[in-house]
Amino acid sequence: MIRFEQVSKVYADGTTAVDGLSFDVAEGELVTLVGPSGCGKTTTMMMVNRLIEPTSGRILVNGEDVATLDPVRLRRKIGYVIQQVGLFPHRTVLDNTATVPALIGWKKARARERAAELLDLVGLDPKTHGRRYPAQLSGGQRQRVGVARALAADPPVLLMDEPFGAVDPVVRERLQNEFLNLQATVRKTVLLVTHDIEEAVRMGDRIAVYGQGRIEQFDTPAAVLGSPATPYVAEFVGADRGLKRLAVTAIEPEDLEQPPVARLEESASAASARLRPGRARWAVVLGGEGDLHGWVAADALARAGEKDTVGDLARRMEAWVPVGAPLKQAFSEMLQHDAGWVAVLDGTRFLGVLTPAKLHEALRRSVDADAQGVGRDEVEFDSVADA
Repeated sequence: MIRFEQVSKVYADGTTAVDGLSFDVAEGELVTLVGPSGCGKTTTMMMVNRLIEPTSGRILVNGEDVATLDPVRLRRKIGYVIQQVGLFPHRTVLDNTATVPALIGWKKARARERAAELLDLVGLDPKTHGRRYPAQLSGGQRQRVGVARALAADPPVLLMDEPFGAVDPVVRERLQNEFLNLQATVRKTVLLVTHDIEEAVRMGDRIAVYGQGRIEQFDTPAAVLGSPATPYVAEFVGADRGLKRLAVTAIEPEDLEQPPVARLEESASAASARLRPGRARWAVVLGGEGDLHGWVAADALARAGEKDTVGDLARRMEAWVPVGAPLKQAFSEMLQHDAGWVAVLDGTRFLGVLTPAKLHEALRRSVDADAQGVGRDEVEFDSVADA
């Protein structure tokens, strides 16, 4: 969808902002451009919609050289979200959102209908917020309006320049989650500029790590964190890149252990007899369809009366995550609930438990798989549990 071919930008004073950039962004892909201030990442993005003109090279969007297109028409076909949002203070939220459809000739009713639809999509009730003015919104709400406005004319490409940088950390994380959910629905081709490596890792399908005017590494978040291409990249992503990688390594069924299981309706005495005497201290409690109902302690089963069922003694399962969630989420659940393991579910169906040892093994397998260019299930190594 977006292609850079040996693109450079040199200013009149001789400053080289970007130098010979060549990379592709696939349709529907979200690529984050990350690096320190002054490294050329914003210049790169602004050359796509010709707010800055390149000195040499070509930039193609959907196969068309942007240099051959009328810049005003080009910009109206590309969504643009900036940190300061840039809403018109004298126009309502609904009218702000309908700006681009109105400029490209949509009838007013259609433009406002599309604006209301987009406001609802970003979590703002158009009946409540549509009549308000930007000054009447919180920073996070204004940022959502900025995203809605950028999407209003259904552009294939979205450019985002530090879009979540002007809000506090709690709101920033919420907005990031909301945008990722939105992107899963609309699947735009996105270039997102940030100076925050954690945001880049969290948001990007791939990351372009900038040095001074050049891309030092262009790869998936997991690969950048697991196998930095240069000492500069290793220093930029930080010594704690192993912890950051937890956020981009998904839990897979192969990572799980299978604990003892007790059925909801069976008698406590029968369940107690099946548990390995002296070894199993607890069991997962499942319903007839394999759905998770909690857990039960072995000693509680052993002390139970003749008429007690497993369901009578089951306790709520506090620490659980869905399969495919990042290892970071599982680790967070362990810490929050002071748990030695977390249950992993597919919907409500129980798949197994993730222990600290298995979490570490999953992380190692992920790193080694990237280094060897193979799947995680093909990686072999000696684990602590095997020693």
